[in-house]
Amino acid sequence: MSHTGTAEGWLRAFLDTIRAEQDAATNTLSAYTRDIRLFMDFQRDRAPVEEATRADIEAFLSALDSQGMATATRARRLSALRQFYRFAFVEGYRSDDPAALIRGPAKAKRVPDSLTMAEVDALLAAAPRVGRTETDRLRNTCMMQMLYATGLRVSELVSLPVAAARGRPRMILIRGKGGRDRMVPLSADAHDALAAWLTEHDRIEEARPRGTPPARFLFPSRGKSGHLTRVSFFLTLKQIAAQAGLNPEKVSPHKLRHAFATHLLQGGADLRAIQMLLGHADISTTEIYTHVLDERLRALVLEKHPLA
Repeated sequence: MSHTGTAEGWLRAFLDTIRAEQDAATNTLSAYTRDIRLFMDFQRDRAPVEEATRADIEAFLSALDSQGMATATRARRLSALRQFYRFAFVEGYRSDDPAALIRGPAKAKRVPDSLTMAEVDALLAAAPRVGRTETDRLRNTCMMQMLYATGLRVSELVSLPVAAARGRPRMILIRGKGGRDRMVPLSADAHDALAAWLTEHDRIEEARPRGTPPARFLFPSRGKSGHLTRVSFFLTLKQIAAQAGLNPEKVSPHKLRHAFATHLLQGGADLRAIQMLLGHADISTTEIYTHVLDERLRALVLEKHPLA
């Protein structure tokens, strides 16, 4: 094995390279230093850091785990060691990279925060009362009804082309992430709110000065994008939450999306159907909602089992 200097020399050279090539901030360099020095301390009674093996690094990670260290912190420390040993290998200090094949700790799948059905009902009831003009109120009502009825991402909602809403559709074509298309059905309330908004939308279009291009989007705006922005809708949703008597800090477009999925599952929907409606490329993304299925199955057993 060919290596040059000591672990301290390696660390100094590594930090100089990170500083020069990545323009790393002082805090980042401090974090790298702290994480790698922790491993140096761990190795003090073991093999020198310059000769550490994959087993040494895995033992270090196991020790961090047994200390109850958070998954994110362990993942960051492994990342620092990966970069350190990759640098040593590329520079020729070592003939191998002991950290290259080590898998990081799996991130726990966090159950997303949602909203109760009562909270969603309060938001939908408040939407028609929020807005300076009747046009604003009709638009806000339509957006809220559609967001909860379809589980759309807010970016998908604000950028919906007006053509998608023509002909009083019962299903709307959505262009989602990665250019994947999907069809989502509209509830009766969302369908009615969409029809009312479309009538108002077209009235405004007819009053446009001659020669100006027609609006391409269902929720148009004079801004650069041509449609209402996510930030604008986010702020409107906060006003609707306040009007509904809810804490605005606890309401977001993403929580409405989670509510859509959670309430469908509670009502008996299939996980694969939820995957399609949400536009998830992989079922594993949708599996964060399995806690809802677990609760439903538990209730079913307690209610239906003869020995319950």
